[in-house]
Order: sequence, then C-alpha cells, then structure tokens
Amino acid sequence: MKVTVWNEYRHELENTEVSAIYPDGIHETIAGFLQEAGYETQTATLDEPEHGLTDAVLNETDVLVWWGHKAHDEVQDEVAEKVKQRVLDGMGLIVLHSAHFSKVFKKLMGTGCDLKWREADDRERLWVVDPTHPITEGIGEYIELEKEEMYGEHFDIPAPDELVFVSWFEGGEVFRSGATFKRGRGKIFYFRPGHETYPTYHHKQIQQVISNGVKWAANADTPTPVYGNAKPLEEISKK
Repeated sequence: MKVTVWNEYRHELENTEVSAIYPDGIHETIAGFLQEAGYETQTATLDEPEHGLTDAVLNETDVLVWWGHKAHDEVQDEVAEKVKQRVLDGMGLIVLHSAHFSKVFKKLMGTGCDLKWREADDRERLWVVDPTHPITEGIGEYIELEKEEMYGEHFDIPAPDELVFVSWFEGGEVFRSGATFKRGRGKIFYFRPGHETYPTYHHKQIQQVISNGVKWAANADTPTPVYGNAKPLEEISKK
C-alpha cells in the first residue's frame, strides 16, 4: 500500500513555535510514523508544482492523508477536483483537523463544513463511541490530550456513515471528532485533533488511530461498478 501525506507546510516555515514541534514539517512526522507502521509513504506540499499531486502521484496513491489550515484557497480548483475524482474512483482519504475546510473535503461533503472553534489550551477527551470499529483497534475507552484547539458543534457535515469518536472539551463543548463517509468507491475518515501549535501528532494513540484509518480506508480491490445502457444477462421473453 502506498500512502501520500499532503501538507500546506506553511506554519512550520513561518512560526518558530510550530517548527520547534515539527522541525521537518507535519507531513514528515505523519509519514514517519506511518512508515514505521509498515506503509510505503511519500509526501507532497502546497508549493510544489501541482501541489505535489500530479497524475502520476495520485494514480499510485492508495490512501491520501490531507492536512491544511491557512491556505485552503490557494489549492488550485483543478487539483482539488482531480483529488475528488480519485476518491470517487476508490482512493482512500484521511482528512485531519482544519482540513475540514479544504476544497477537497467540502466538495465531497456538499456542505459548508463550518464549526465553532477556540484556541485556549482546552483539555480534550476523545471518547470511543464505536468500540467495534477497526479504526479504534488498540485504543482504550478514550484518548486524553492535555491541550488542544477546541472544535464545537454544530459541525456542518452530512450525517456520517459511522461515528467513531466524540470529543469533550474542558470549556464544555462536544464535537463529532472521528467520522467516516463513503463516496463512490472511496472511503473517507475525518479525524479532528492536530492543531499545529500542539505536539498532537507525536501522541502514540493519535498515531495509532491515523494508522488504523489508513488501513481501513484502503480499497481492497473491490468491484468497479458498470454504468450506462446494459445488455440483459438472460434472454428476455417477448411473450
């Protein structure tokens, strides 16, 4: 399985607080622990030609992991559309944190994907609400994060196919923080934690969830639907 980790890679170059946590970029941190988990990984960033997502890269990608925040509008519409089509064709997609507002996710959801937010060092507790789901393998009842950015309901997304995690925040809000969707032949997992000024992607349980999500989202060579005018499989009686 080949995994491509996409990241804007702007905060790490502009903010010393972020670069101290992720000196090689969020994408390299994520690609690193996924590689340790046994996946073949590569990375792509916003300022590369075609944002690093050429046809050749996308065509060989089984699962795309997407992190974005401050530069959603800089993603070319044609690239976002191309990624959307690859998902419909069967590529898995893991959408992390502020990528809820990415062009790709909004195209696939068909909604505004807005929410409440606050940066105040809230403690976050992610409760597992579907302990039978493969994305929760190796995770206990909940994940505790000492500090994170708060996201609160209402989260303007369609009703998820599966709700895997619900977060509670110290300030009192709750949030659907782990949700899955199917679009075409592709599977999508949205996972909330990961604000750039916190070391969230160094947390072993967060790494486990993302690794599990990648495994879940990969297309297992499922049948390709055939559409359009179809000849009958058996002879149709003319009586």
